[in-house]
Amino acid sequence: MGAGVHYSMDETYWDNIYSKKQEQNVSWYQAVPAKSLELIAELELDSSASIIDVGGGDSRLVDHLLAKGFSNITILDISATALERANARLHKVAKTVKFIPADVTKFEPPERYKLWHDRATFHFLTKAKDVEAYLEIADRAIAPGGYLIVSTFSKTGPEKCSGLPVTQYADEDLKTLFVKRFTNIRCFDDIHVTPWNTPQSFVYCGFKKN
Repeated sequence: MGAGVHYSMDETYWDNIYSKKQEQNVSWYQAVPAKSLELIAELELDSSASIIDVGGGDSRLVDHLLAKGFSNITILDISATALERANARLHKVAKTVKFIPADVTKFEPPERYKLWHDRATFHFLTKAKDVEAYLEIADRAIAPGGYLIVSTFSKTGPEKCSGLPVTQYADEDLKTLFVKRFTNIRCFDDIHVTPWNTPQSFVYCGFKKN
C-alpha cells in the first residue's frame, strides 16, 4: 500500500496487494487467530448468532468459526480479490458465508449483527471524520446487546502497514472513542509475529453495545 495513501481509496489498491502476495506473504497472516477466538469464546454466542468480520479479507477466522459450528457469518472487505480468495479456499462451505465488498466507512449494513469483529481496518482510519463514520456505522450495524471486538496497532506497534500510515492506540484511547456507544468488557496487549518473524504490538478490546 503506497506511502501516504489514505484508507478510503479505490479498492484496486488493495486488490493489487492481494493479487501480488500469497496468503502467507502478508504481515497480518495468522494460521490460528487465537486471541480473536479467545475473546469470541468468552461471549458464549449462540451458534446461529450473526457475526461480521470487518476487513476480514481472506483471514482464517471464518474457517475456525465455521469449524466451531457458527452458521451466520459475513465477511466485509474493501478488496473483492481478497474475498474471492476466501471464497475459493472455503470451497463448498463458502455458500454458507456472506461476502460483502465495501469500504467500511461507506458500509450500509443489510442486517444487524450480534458480533462485529475487526482486526484489520480500524487503525487505517487516520482522519477523524472516517473514525466517526466507522463508529456510527458500527452502532447501527450491531444489534442491541451485541458485541464489538476491535484490535489495532498499539502505541509501540508499527507506524505503517504495507506502506500505509496507521493510527496507533492504547487501550484507554479505544475506550474513550467507543464509550458513548459501548461498555468495555476488557482490553489486553498482544504480540503478533509476522510470517518473517517480525514482532508487531497490538491492543485488543472487547465491548458490549449500550
